[in-house]
Amino acid sequence: QVQLVESGGGAVQAGDSLRLSCAASGGTFSSYIMGWFRRAPGKEREYVAAISWSGASTYYADSVKGRFTISRDNAKNTVYLLMNSLKPEDTAVYSCGADRRGNNLRREYEYDYWGQGTQVTVSS
Repeated sequence: QVQLVESGGGAVQAGDSLRLSCAASGGTFSSYIMGWFRRAPGKEREYVAAISWSGASTYYADSVKGRFTISRDNAKNTVYLLMNSLKPEDTAVYSCGADRRGNNLRREYEYDYWGQGTQVTVSS
């Protein structure tokens, strides 16, 4: 059983940056692909980014490509999401997920474990 705890959310202005963290415990962190998803008010959860087991490969949704950067530190059992040039439409609850198989990184059903999420609010 893997436990995931996100942190780093907050309220910022458009154009600002935030770095989210997701700390994992209870499993072998390096054996999981990690992903970030978000859910805006009134919308379904959507894929944001994912990173391979070693961190060598990263993947992004088109809406965040060039602005967000996903990374991981397997020694610290932590995955990060650096968010630059934030926009009001980035406002959402951001959650991290852990995936053992890596077959379809953009689908939330692929992920085995989830954190509780952290709120990001971007005002114009």
